[in-house]
Amino acid sequence: MASCSRSLQHIRAPVQRVLAYSLGASRAYATVPTNTPESPPSPSNPAVPSPPRRPTYFKDTTVSTFDEFVSTSSATSPLSPSDAYTLRTAEVGPASNRRTITRLPEWLKTPIPAGNDNYKSIKKDLRGLNLHTVCEEARCPNISECWGGDNKNAATATIMLMGDTCTRGCRFCSVKTNRAPAPLDPHEPEHTAEALARWGLGYVVLTSVDRDDLADGGARHFAETIRKIKAKKPSLLVEALTGDFRGDLDMVKIVAQSGLDVYAHNIETVEGLTPFVRDRRATFRQSLSVLEHVKKVQEGSITKTSIMLGLGEQEQEIADTLKELRNVDVDVVTFGQYMRPTKRHLKVEKYVTPEEFEMWRLRALDMGFLYVASGPLVRSSYKAGEAFIENVLRKRAGEKASSTVEGKIGATVAMGETLRTE
Repeated sequence: MASCSRSLQHIRAPVQRVLAYSLGASRAYATVPTNTPESPPSPSNPAVPSPPRRPTYFKDTTVSTFDEFVSTSSATSPLSPSDAYTLRTAEVGPASNRRTITRLPEWLKTPIPAGNDNYKSIKKDLRGLNLHTVCEEARCPNISECWGGDNKNAATATIMLMGDTCTRGCRFCSVKTNRAPAPLDPHEPEHTAEALARWGLGYVVLTSVDRDDLADGGARHFAETIRKIKAKKPSLLVEALTGDFRGDLDMVKIVAQSGLDVYAHNIETVEGLTPFVRDRRATFRQSLSVLEHVKKVQEGSITKTSIMLGLGEQEQEIADTLKELRNVDVDVVTFGQYMRPTKRHLKVEKYVTPEEFEMWRLRALDMGFLYVASGPLVRSSYKAGEAFIENVLRKRAGEKASSTVEGKIGATVAMGETLRTE
């Protein structure tokens, strides 16, 4: 009997599978539309209807296709100025918790830095030598432009010294913060010099996190890095973007006299907004004193600073700030749009238009600045500005060399005339 029951089960199993298949074939899911509605004609060609959309398991069948989601305004149909400068909003979130967000203007959209061989090569070199860049840590929107040049000679990377953790907590910056960061890497100056000599750059920017946990604020580490770079490649022009060293001007002097070519220190915003934007240990007047002291201790040096717009500053406040900078003989200033890194940081009060940035560029040049870089995506370490400053520095070096040669020739001629008269 047991064998007979097992044989009946073997016969019954195929029959059950056939019946289950026939019943399932006629069954449809409640959330899948059985009759897909026809799509409206294509906007580009009304006569040719768009292909029907695929059935979806989602109840909302009005969701746009992926192609419509990623599409942006093309060069063939440019936006009018009024449409381009109008801020657009979008509704996001579930139906029970909808919220409105502001979409970025068209002039602030940049390509994703992916697929470029030079970008990958620079990143590989940085990771291999355990170096950090402010391009990555501060989420700079120009990283694809600066790292993605046709070759390494055209590329720019701003090296961030003394680790990737800052002891200050400015309300606009996305760099990690901690009261007790990791100790300094004693090999970092040598590794930095080795990497820069390998790339074959003509101009490099060095910056650092604030290290208030160190007695000298990291000034000697900064200066040692610059000296090692100059030892390996004397022709390389070095810009140092430093902190304020808690107002210790002796530390400013150490960096200023280390052999650098450009000393940069950012005031970030106007004086009235400084307490709300920057860390409480950083003040507007303290930053001005740093820039002023560099000119006193290092004759012929170029000083540079940067201002963010869009934080709520007023026109007169910006004009007053530029006057203050000229009073301490700052040579270069840059203007850029403040971009909110995360929700924990300050909100953007205004997206400044390219026309306003151009207006501030012209006004700053009229006030006597040597060079001004101004635009929505301009940052303190901006490649176009570096190219201009590089030309200025090399021109000055050439004029100095020629004047030195002329002086030696004049001294020789005078000595010869003296010998003849004797």
